[in-house]
This record gives sequence, C-alpha cells and structure tokens, in this order.
Amino acid sequence: MAKLLAAEGAARLILVDRDATALAAVQVDAICDRVVGDVADAAFWDGLDLTGVDHAVVNAGVAGAGAITALDFAEWRRILSVNLDGAFLTLRAAMRAMGGRGGSIVLTASAAGIKAEPGVAAYGCSKAALLHLAKVAAKEGAADGIRVNAIAPAGVETPVWDAVPMFADRVAEIGRDAAFAELAAMGTPLGRYAKAEEVAEQIAFLLNDQAALITGTTLLADGGYTL
Repeated sequence: MAKLLAAEGAARLILVDRDATALAAVQVDAICDRVVGDVADAAFWDGLDLTGVDHAVVNAGVAGAGAITALDFAEWRRILSVNLDGAFLTLRAAMRAMGGRGGSIVLTASAAGIKAEPGVAAYGCSKAALLHLAKVAAKEGAADGIRVNAIAPAGVETPVWDAVPMFADRVAEIGRDAAFAELAAMGTPLGRYAKAEEVAEQIAFLLNDQAALITGTTLLADGGYTL
C-alpha cells in the first residue's frame, strides 16, 4: 500500500509499525516518516503529529486460532487489542487530523468477520467489529467530508498466516507456495488467494476520488469464499 500510494503521487507517507527493522526496509519514492510504535497504545497516538493527513489505511493486525473452550483469555485480549483497540485508536487519530478538511479512510477487515468458521472466534469477532466501526465512523465523519470504508478480503498471501499453526505445519511439509495453493483450492470457488498488491489496488480505489460517493461500505474481495 505504501509503495502504491508513493507511485500514485503521495507527497508524504507516515508508516507505523512495531518492527523497526522491517519498517526501515520499506523503500518508497516519497517523503516517508517511519514511526516505531504500538497502534494499541493510546499515548503513542497522542504524541504523533498527523498534521495534513488526507488519507489513512487502518491496517495493523495480528492473527491467531483456537476453539472458544480452549482459548486463553490472554490470547483473546492480544488479538482484540491490536485488531480492534488499535484500529479504533488509529481511526480516531486520523479523523481528528482530518476534521474540518475532509479525507478518506479504509479499514482492513476480513471475510472472517462475515463468515463463521471454527477456531477463529477472536480474530473473526475483531474483524466483524471493524465492519460496524467503519459504518459508525462514516456517519460521524460525513459532516466533515470524511469518507470511511472497509475492505474484507478472504485469504491474502501475507506473513500473517505464519501465526496459524495449521498453515505453519503445511509449509514445513509442502512449502509456502503449495500451502497457499492448497488452502485456496479448498476455501475459495475461484481457487486462489489474493496478492498483497491486489488488495492495495482495491484500497487505493476506495481512498481516491473515483469513490467520492462511497462511504460506510465494505468491499468484499474474497474469491467467493463467503458464498
């Protein structure tokens, strides 16, 4: 997403991550403020200067799995802390920065927040909450010209899958590409998962003026998974 926004002419990017090494490795052709911090820390956002921000992508998230009866509360809170608390704090900071000027925001939700599956209670609930949060934010932000939408992909080939034990086991047995292909064949009618670059294009559409009348909606890009 950062690379695409830079390529499309963004004058300045503010990238936030807990991983300083990975953040430093992001190469973009734009002025880029790399800020190391935890999106779920309210004090972090209070101290961050977002002056002039026109667009925001609320994307930070973690994954995890476990049946409800076996799920440790600490694991539940770990996932909800980043995926929901962190998203709320990011969204709030962005809307405050855009107040009176307008702008557009996209929240990264998930098809897991729409379709129930065993073992994803914490992750699925965190993403379902984001879908509603986007609608509330869209209604509240409309008076200030702020559009808020969500995107709900199904499987996307990103490192977030590494936290899922089943996927890690299959990677060890058949390799990463084959593990993704196997999951996609089982889970989506179109038979493939999305690339991160494809999701970035969809987010960019919602951010830009082509979507000027779109707010409070969810773009479901799931390969047919929720059918």
